[in-house]
Amino acid sequence: MPIEIERKFLVRDDSWCAQVESSSRILQGYLSLDRQLSVRVRLRGDAAFLTLKGGAQGIRRSEFEYPIPPADALAMLDTLAVAPAVDKVRHLIRVGGHLWELDVFAGENAGLVMAEIELKSEGEAFERPDWLGDEVSEDPRYYNASLARYPFRRWR
Repeated sequence: MPIEIERKFLVRDDSWCAQVESSSRILQGYLSLDRQLSVRVRLRGDAAFLTLKGGAQGIRRSEFEYPIPPADALAMLDTLAVAPAVDKVRHLIRVGGHLWELDVFAGENAGLVMAEIELKSEGEAFERPDWLGDEVSEDPRYYNASLARYPFRRWR
């Protein structure tokens, strides 16, 4: 079973900008926001995906992702999403032996900048870049599914 082990951090400044390898806009919505199962549809550039994520157990959870036609993803976002779409630009940044995904949110989540790192194990060591701020891995407010329902601008 595919398992995602991910740590999330706030970003303290914009010194990361010079390190960006690539960037893409992501628009994602949720078809289900159940605590034990979220069903997400995501558009990223010209590609689209349907993702099922199990409930979090610390920083790990099951994750299944499947490519779908972009037209289907748009239709799902328009007709089936249970909350407004989360809009963000994802920047990929390599630090040490790891690839960081740094998300700059827009719309109702504007002002939020987070970095994520996927690990092979919960105790895996990684280099902490200077721009990395507080860890929010286990704070459910920062889950993308939560940001769809309760945007950052409403609670910060």
